[in-house]
Amino acid sequence: MDAVIFDLDGVLVDSERIWDEVRRAVVAEHGGTWREEATRAQQGMSTPEWARYLVEELGARTTPAEIATLVVKRMAARYAAEPPLIPGAVDVVRQVSAKWPVAIASSSPVILIKGFLDVTGLPVGAAVSSEQVGAGKPAPDVYLRAAELLGVAPENCAAVEDSTNGLRAALAAKMTVYAVPNPHFPPDPEVLKQATVTVEKITDLPGALPGLG
Repeated sequence: MDAVIFDLDGVLVDSERIWDEVRRAVVAEHGGTWREEATRAQQGMSTPEWARYLVEELGARTTPAEIATLVVKRMAARYAAEPPLIPGAVDVVRQVSAKWPVAIASSSPVILIKGFLDVTGLPVGAAVSSEQVGAGKPAPDVYLRAAELLGVAPENCAAVEDSTNGLRAALAAKMTVYAVPNPHFPPDPEVLKQATVTVEKITDLPGALPGLG
């Protein structure tokens, strides 16, 4: 293993519920209707993808560009004081980065990834948003780009993920997958079974990685 690539939402920041709250509110304000499957469907989508979903699938009466701007603006406001860091996550990334290059491969917009890194000061070799690549998760693009920026072959990377679409993306990239199942939105059990290792919480990760445990 030559590098470790972390997802952001649900792995390092407890933001999945905030995304859910903000999107639900914006959809309702614009005359749309939330569906039971909408939360999981959007996990891993890039900004253009989930913006189209809110308009085309949930019926928000606005444009994808306008709804994306509104949702991201509200998320940035939530992050303004401090991102909702998962306890111990920042220390885990620092511990891992002492042994391997690390990167972030996230579906969050660039502005939110930057906000997280500005607050934490983590030594990240690369940070990629799915809005910067061809497709969001479950496509492998964001993971492949992160590995490329680190100069490491994807099959020599470990990926740390929490959601169904995130796990699928990392698996499609042929990476060794470490699952940290999201307790609020658990991943599909059939997809979770394909992970190389599953840990209960992020602070258990160092003990599961070769050479750190």
